[in-house]
Amino acid sequence: MIATQTAPQLPQPSQKVMEELPEVQSDKPTDANEHCPGTESEQAGKSAACDRCPNQQICASAPKFDPDLPIIEERLRDVRHKILVLSGKGGVGKSTFTSQLSWSLAHDPDAQVGVMDIDICGPSIPKIMGCEGETIHTSGSGWSPVYVADNLGVMSIGFMLPNPDDAIIWRGPKKNGLIKQFLKDVEWGPLDFLVVDTPPGTSDEHLSISQYLKASGIDGAVVVTTPQEVALLDVRKEIDFCRKADIPVLGIVENMSGFVCPSCSGESYIFAPTTGGGRALAEDMGVDFLGAVPLDPRIGKACDYGQSFLDEYPESPASEALMGIIRKIREKIGEPLEEEE
Repeated sequence: MIATQTAPQLPQPSQKVMEELPEVQSDKPTDANEHCPGTESEQAGKSAACDRCPNQQICASAPKFDPDLPIIEERLRDVRHKILVLSGKGGVGKSTFTSQLSWSLAHDPDAQVGVMDIDICGPSIPKIMGCEGETIHTSGSGWSPVYVADNLGVMSIGFMLPNPDDAIIWRGPKKNGLIKQFLKDVEWGPLDFLVVDTPPGTSDEHLSISQYLKASGIDGAVVVTTPQEVALLDVRKEIDFCRKADIPVLGIVENMSGFVCPSCSGESYIFAPTTGGGRALAEDMGVDFLGAVPLDPRIGKACDYGQSFLDEYPESPASEALMGIIRKIREKIGEPLEEEE
């Protein structure tokens, strides 16, 4: 089965959820080309795709107002902190870091944490968070997140698919519509932290989340990379995107930094930092370096089983590195971790 531009045929209650996605999200003129940014975009009438379009002048001069933005702002009024996890490069461990950050934040029983997965085409959060196969329930107040703990809720398109192997082949307007639904129709309730897992790149999903959260505020973005230059190339672009979108960069996390042998404690670099790795990139781009997480095969195992690596292997050097990074993130958003006596 392939999910196309129309809503896929899904069993209840998922089918009902998907049918509620607004088809009117395609705000393009009927005679626009396929790369049209849409009339509500800040790039309407200005992008290269608008050249020679008969609507160019109209789109460029028309006021840009999305009536859903005040609804989103009201819905997220009780969300205290919003953190984006970005990279620009796929396979560097964004979702893994998102899960561990979320599990750590939820260690405080008084904290309410939400995880929003906007990687529409590659939703891995349900698997990593141990809630694969769950479905979304609806009520008069909106969609209910899937809870993996009393104080930790998750929302992902992965809950809407009858088969986890189904491909999601959607153009930008459909993706934007779902992200908007996650923000304005999910009954998150009062949250202390909302952690947003993003796909690779600087495309539709990133533009949408930055636009939709602009009024309610974003605390900042954690940018994840691996040490090799082929990853750093894309991460530089992601940092540039954050600056152009006015998203504060909390800092850089270097994932898969090295492999520590469990027998001899010797360290080997699987991905050699030929240009200095994440630390050098942070210095070059003028952002903070939050820390480096060494390779530990048990991280992958914990993600496969939907477990918190920090809980399962607290003595691992990777756990110690992760906790050091998470402490810095909490300090940056004004929520320092209280030291245990």
